[in-house]
Amino acid sequence: MFPTEPTAVNSGFGALLKNRNFMLLWIGQLVSQLADKVLLILMIDLLEKKYLPGNLPEGTGRFYLYMAFTLPAIFFGSAGGVIVDRMPKKLIMIGSDFVRGLLTLSIPFLPRQLGILLALNFGISTVTQFFAPAEQATIPLMVKRENLMAANALFGSTMMGALIVGYAVGKPILNWAEYLNVEFGKELLVGGLYLLSAIIMLPIRFQEHRQTSVVNPFAEFLQGWQYLKQNRLIWNAMIQIVALYCVFAALLELAIRLAAKLNLEQTDFSFFVAAAGVGMVLGAGILGHFGHKLHRKPLPLIGFIFMALALGMFIVTRNLFLVLGLCVFLGLGASFINVPMQTLIQQHTPPAMHGKVFGFQNHAINIALSAPLLITTKLVNAFGLSIVLCGMSLTVAAIGFWTWKNTRRVLQDVI
Repeated sequence: MFPTEPTAVNSGFGALLKNRNFMLLWIGQLVSQLADKVLLILMIDLLEKKYLPGNLPEGTGRFYLYMAFTLPAIFFGSAGGVIVDRMPKKLIMIGSDFVRGLLTLSIPFLPRQLGILLALNFGISTVTQFFAPAEQATIPLMVKRENLMAANALFGSTMMGALIVGYAVGKPILNWAEYLNVEFGKELLVGGLYLLSAIIMLPIRFQEHRQTSVVNPFAEFLQGWQYLKQNRLIWNAMIQIVALYCVFAALLELAIRLAAKLNLEQTDFSFFVAAAGVGMVLGAGILGHFGHKLHRKPLPLIGFIFMALALGMFIVTRNLFLVLGLCVFLGLGASFINVPMQTLIQQHTPPAMHGKVFGFQNHAINIALSAPLLITTKLVNAFGLSIVLCGMSLTVAAIGFWTWKNTRRVLQDVI
């Protein structure tokens, strides 16, 4: 069964629409997420056109750029959570958006050197490590427990919506911005989105618990780690979320190979990623509306089975529309994992531990989004696409059954 608190009559999206503070946070998050996606396209465009030295081998510049985005998540992901427990979460979110906006707006006025561009990417990504855990820790402070499922469904769906829209229209709107202002129109657009997100969140009001005792930050880091190790329910939920993001990170490389298998251009892989995003939005909508009726269903197990079946079917499917349908099916399963498990973590984590727990989660997710990209490429080159898909299908199914059994065992111990 699914171990979250029972939902009440006023659950669902309707209750959230009446929550002004939550709606401001949601809209601000949507704008900020869109800015994140368009920013990556902007940085790649700037790298190729203005900052890439001619003596670098093909792909090296993009590799450095990806590393500048990724390393802060590895270095500062958990540290961000410790800071979130000590400072006002609203200040962290708004301040993060303002800093990211100003750094983006400064690009046209800085020397056109690769090191400068990489340093800016590193700085923007570092600030993001504080925004993400503050946002996750804020949701349970402004939403009732019975509405957390719908809140996470809404956040999850808009996150994927921003992913789809950002990657689909990022290039056209950047071209439009450049048409309006050749010199710094693109930077003005992306930086303006970050500043707009900060302005939207300015009126937010909510009460929060902050740790006031003077403790060594490293000791707080260890305290959060010990809490996760001792709370098996939260630990188990986090494992499932990390496994999910590993699959989606690998899907980026697999989608490129699937496009080649179907005799499409490599750039057409975005259609498969977008279809998976549509599935996640669909799943989030189902959980947001009917979560109170699905409370006792093993939703994460169902989600892992859906994903395993989709990965296995990719091996034998050569029809484009069927592959797109399988991607939607995979995204649907992903929602059945992510939304319930995120809700569980929020419901069972005490306010004093929110920052540390969500900092760890953000840290783990960022690593899960990075490592599989490199590993999947090497595995597909060594063993072929079909073998890798078969292995992933079996692994996903095994993780689903293993975590489901662990969750049942933990709940029996609690009872």
